[in-house]
Amino acid sequence: MTALSITLLLLVIVSTYMIAQASRHAKYLHEIPIRVHVNGTRGKSSVTRLIAAGLRAGGITAIAKTTGTKPRFIYSDGSEVPVVRAGKANIIEQVRIVRRAAELGAEALVVECMAIKPELQSLLEDRIIKSTHAVITNARADHLDEMGPTVADVAYNLSRTVAQDGVLVTAERERLPMLCERAKERNCSVNVALEESIPDTDMMGFSYFEHAENVALSLAVCQALGVGRQVALRGMHDSTPDPGALRMFRLEVFGKKITFINAFAINDPDSYIMVWKRLKARVPADARFVTIVTTRADRAQRAEQLSELIAGELQADLSLVAGEGARPVIVHAKRNKDFNGLVEDFGDATPADIFERVLAFAATGEVVVYGIGNIVGAGEEIVNYFRSRGKEVVYGNTTKSNN
Repeated sequence: MTALSITLLLLVIVSTYMIAQASRHAKYLHEIPIRVHVNGTRGKSSVTRLIAAGLRAGGITAIAKTTGTKPRFIYSDGSEVPVVRAGKANIIEQVRIVRRAAELGAEALVVECMAIKPELQSLLEDRIIKSTHAVITNARADHLDEMGPTVADVAYNLSRTVAQDGVLVTAERERLPMLCERAKERNCSVNVALEESIPDTDMMGFSYFEHAENVALSLAVCQALGVGRQVALRGMHDSTPDPGALRMFRLEVFGKKITFINAFAINDPDSYIMVWKRLKARVPADARFVTIVTTRADRAQRAEQLSELIAGELQADLSLVAGEGARPVIVHAKRNKDFNGLVEDFGDATPADIFERVLAFAATGEVVVYGIGNIVGAGEEIVNYFRSRGKEVVYGNTTKSNN
């Protein structure tokens, strides 16, 4: 057999295999009548969990998969297991998720978009998920290096996961006209979820600090699929939050009072500011303000955004910068003409070192600590250190011990 013949034979074998795989994947998709693809800047993991919980409460066999702080595969009974990866995250992982959901008899699959690069978002939607219901939570200034350079570009690239001949649910308002235009191109109807439609009484059922915007989006999807509002809401109240969910803890150590807010999993400057403004009413008005900023060497653009925050709208009495690349953040912040706070380099410090510094700062009065930056690595370690020494504050102003 000649070299050419061998090459042609290999091409035939590979082509046949790929066609068979595509046919098998199409079969699995067909077996799952409801497919919800959740995309957006902030809130994807939470919304994915909430939608699945609401559908389960309505009697729909729903399986979910998140890609956030810690990737999780969530079964139809609400139990979950980590998503095991041999190497780095790869969107082909979603093919395996679709197959597993079909094998388990899922009536609905709710998945968080795991792509950032625009072309991969398109591939995920058009080839792998083929959603019946698309969710775009919001479009904000994050990952501008890959989806920017402007927020309008981010919104356009997020719209690559709009469902073909399906339904789009979004809470985005500023760039809603562009999303509607994209939906029109895809023959997709649009449902705008309003944060104002969620009263405080609905939020009281959450044990952690959930966002009304996320609840509005999730309820809109559940109602579009035939699950009543109150039924879906009860399911959401009982659901397990994402490991990176916004949480607040109160600590009293040696008579010193500290309120610690875990906002490390938030991705963008607008959201950090929005969350802080909302939570200020829940902390002592006379407390001094401390930020703990965790950085990563591979997130240069986010590091620049963080430095602008601690020199601007989140300027604190004390800022502690930890993790890789701490020094550039500090230098950039100090160059800001409006910066007049105290910032310290804790790049190589342990969570214990950071805790001791906060404790020393609390010697002259109560402090509120706002953790921002990156949850992976140093952020998670810091959260665990503070959490183990305090009590969690739940939405209804009660606390529960974490010891």
